[in-house]
Amino acid sequence: MTDIYKITGLIGVIAMGAVACNTFMPKAPETNQVMDAPLEGLSNEQNALFLAGAEEFDENYNSATGLGPIFVATSCAGCHSGDNRGHLSTVLTRFGQSDSTGNQFLDLGGPQLQHRALPGYQPEQIPAGAVTSRFIAPIVAGTGFLENVPESEILAMADPYDLDADGISGVPNWNSLPDFIYPPTSAVSMNGRYLCRFGRKASAFNLLHQATGAFNQDMGITTTLMPKNPINYLQVPQDYMNSDPEVTDASLGALVFYLQVLQAPLRRNSGNAEVLKGEALFKTIGCEKCHRETLKTGYSNISVLSEKTFHPYTDLLLHDMGQGLNDGYTEGTALPSEWKTQPLWGLGLAANAQGGQVFLLHDGRAHSINEAILFHGGESQTSRDNYNKLSESDKSAIIAFLESL
Repeated sequence: MTDIYKITGLIGVIAMGAVACNTFMPKAPETNQVMDAPLEGLSNEQNALFLAGAEEFDENYNSATGLGPIFVATSCAGCHSGDNRGHLSTVLTRFGQSDSTGNQFLDLGGPQLQHRALPGYQPEQIPAGAVTSRFIAPIVAGTGFLENVPESEILAMADPYDLDADGISGVPNWNSLPDFIYPPTSAVSMNGRYLCRFGRKASAFNLLHQATGAFNQDMGITTTLMPKNPINYLQVPQDYMNSDPEVTDASLGALVFYLQVLQAPLRRNSGNAEVLKGEALFKTIGCEKCHRETLKTGYSNISVLSEKTFHPYTDLLLHDMGQGLNDGYTEGTALPSEWKTQPLWGLGLAANAQGGQVFLLHDGRAHSINEAILFHGGESQTSRDNYNKLSESDKSAIIAFLESL
């Protein structure tokens, strides 16, 4: 099998166009206002690979380049604007069943609805009996750090039986892996399933798994790893089943590398008195028990990711968020009301990526940070109640802190 992580001699020199001296050049945004920059410390070869991956991330596919025939979006950037989170206009619909025995609708087009189609094809429809959930694409900046958190650290944060009696459990999503994912011999497994960490319900094992699935399910783009187009059970012509890879291993590898070495979102106004007050209150009312401020990566052959301390505000675990956020949909061992703790970094820039208004939580139902907090239930009920007891000025301080991330 081709190792798409070992790509040599495939990335050409990228020339930058010359700009006349008298041309007006707008001031570049500060690094803490953007999330599509590479981590510092990459080699020249790694920077070239990053730029190739960035080009693939922004590539707009069409019928001539392999799009569809059924699809949701035409590019990665179409769902992840500015490498931040998605928008209601690009929401993804997943469908399956409410128990965790495995998706019973895979032969009927699952797990994702492709609601758009090329001319001559029918958009997919939800099959009878399936339950659905709507997902907004999550933030992608900083995901290389999350990929390299050791499983032992994630498991150490889990408390499935709530042994410390704080009302917060936290469990991993143990999911079956596709044939093209080869977990390392050190990977922890349970009954043939592996600890996963990416996606709204933490159903993807690593960034290769996540990116390959997104190519296939979001855009109908085939690879050597997933060489078949998504199936529309209403219309299954021969070209659905047999398709040459539409993205090369080199391009897929460059995209995965791009995701791995995107800089993590940088703090803003971290020394502001209001922000510091809100940060202390955030921890006092219990939010940091799930939104863990600090994690550390293990060894990585990408030196800029190896053994680094970083601050994502997540534990990468599933938590029961209560009946208000129960969509009836499962992935892997994630129950309908269980959702992965989303990283909070980049939250203050969400409006920039979402057209000036924020759409938060897994389906974008919350239109402000305050509203997102109020939707929290289940294991986060106590923290939400503590937040509601605060004065308006203290609540404003917490919001100021979250907007600094």
